[in-house]
Amino acid sequence: MDPSAPPKEWTAEKSSMGQAALPPYQDNPYPGNPQPGPGYPLPTQGYSQPGYGYPPQSQDGPYPPPYGSAVYGQQQYTPGQQYPPQPGTVTVQPTVFVTRGPLANPVNDYRCYSIFTMLCCCLPLGIAALIYSINAREANHSGDQLAAERNSRTARTLNHVGLGLGIGGIVLMVVYVVVMMSLVH
Repeated sequence: MDPSAPPKEWTAEKSSMGQAALPPYQDNPYPGNPQPGPGYPLPTQGYSQPGYGYPPQSQDGPYPPPYGSAVYGQQQYTPGQQYPPQPGTVTVQPTVFVTRGPLANPVNDYRCYSIFTMLCCCLPLGIAALIYSINAREANHSGDQLAAERNSRTARTLNHVGLGLGIGGIVLMVVYVVVMMSLVH
């Protein structure tokens, strides 16, 4: 059995698979159009553009002039010629960074109030308030008005809640001690 021979169920004719049959070959299928030059493919059924390929070019064609010729407006370089002198100094523009400066009217950061709340009233809320007050101070220094106001408001709210819980806890402790003392006597 020859391995290059097609199987017996195949035929030598290709299936059209619903396509129209190819037209017969013509020597000049597109009259009036230039024929493709040597080395370029002829129009085939796979290309929808008529006259596929480039027209032939003359062998004496207009080649571009060599680099450095007078056509490009440059002088011809001769060996041993000195180059024109280069400028001795180079001017470099300074880089400009645009940053925001500190706020003209800084927002209150409630730092002392946060330290008092942390040490005397409610430790967890005082620590959270101190963190927000530090963030408000940094936003004041960087010029971010919105972040400074937001952090300042949060620090103030945490300080008020912490102070309220601290005062409430102290009042409850005093009441508890008074009640316990009255029961003992």
